[in-house]
Amino acid sequence: MTEPSAPAPAPSVVVVGSIAFDTVETPKGRREKLQGGSASYSAIASALFASTGLVGVVGDDFPDAYTAAYARAGIDLAGLARAPGKTFHWDGTYSADMNSRRTNCTELNVFADFSPDLPDSYRTAPFLCLGNIAPSLQARVLDQMSSRPFTMLDTMELWIDTARAELLDVVNRVDLLTVNEHEARALTGKTSLLEAARAILRLGPAWALVKKGEHGAFLMGRDGGDPVLVPAWPLEDVTDPTGAGDTFAGALIGSLASGGAVDREAFRRALLRATVASSCTCSAFGLEGLSALTRADLDARSARFRSMLP
Repeated sequence: MTEPSAPAPAPSVVVVGSIAFDTVETPKGRREKLQGGSASYSAIASALFASTGLVGVVGDDFPDAYTAAYARAGIDLAGLARAPGKTFHWDGTYSADMNSRRTNCTELNVFADFSPDLPDSYRTAPFLCLGNIAPSLQARVLDQMSSRPFTMLDTMELWIDTARAELLDVVNRVDLLTVNEHEARALTGKTSLLEAARAILRLGPAWALVKKGEHGAFLMGRDGGDPVLVPAWPLEDVTDPTGAGDTFAGALIGSLASGGAVDREAFRRALLRATVASSCTCSAFGLEGLSALTRADLDARSARFRSMLP
């Protein structure tokens, strides 16, 4: 008699978000239907450090080779759903300096009906990364957790403008809100980013992370300590910045999960690692740079980065 197989171990990090085909045009060239979406970048970055589960939906046109890329990265795919229809598709063009981009088209396809359902093994994960999806869906995920994970939340100006009340309810339930400088100002109405970060802390999270692109990022906490500052990696040649912020978020939460502690020292280490990982994403189109990154490479680059700092 064959013994039943043991259930797969629960991941330490659960990443929920969009999975997409990205068509990207930058001054370096144009690529059609790259593997992308916020959850793709975050999960692959997180898996460099900790066992990671992916929750998202793809269509029946999603190539097996793309699914295999998640598996090669060590990502648990019990939360990956496949629905009849086409995969979410985004098409964008970047400006000459790559500091802004124009969306040419957004085709939600199967993502329009995305309603995340977590496998039982995901519901006790100690770390949760909620990617940039509708606040109602982020709340749905939180309602399914049977334990209280350390939760990182991402959002964008669309939800700030169109679903503010729902967004604020979710923000009040999480531990860390990560936003870029434009989103920080739109959410709080503050011009100063330090004031904006303090205003975010008053909304409920224990930590606020403000990303400033090529100028780095800073973290503030309700513990009253000084901001934790991290510059950007001095990348001379940017190929494609798509997914850099999602990579940053995934590497950050994966690093925190690998140590288990959430304190200033753990954040300092995680911020350095996240900066290095996101620079690798920017160095190639789509997931090419991040997927080629090994933990040994990242550790070596992180040590080099640390040596550059005062």
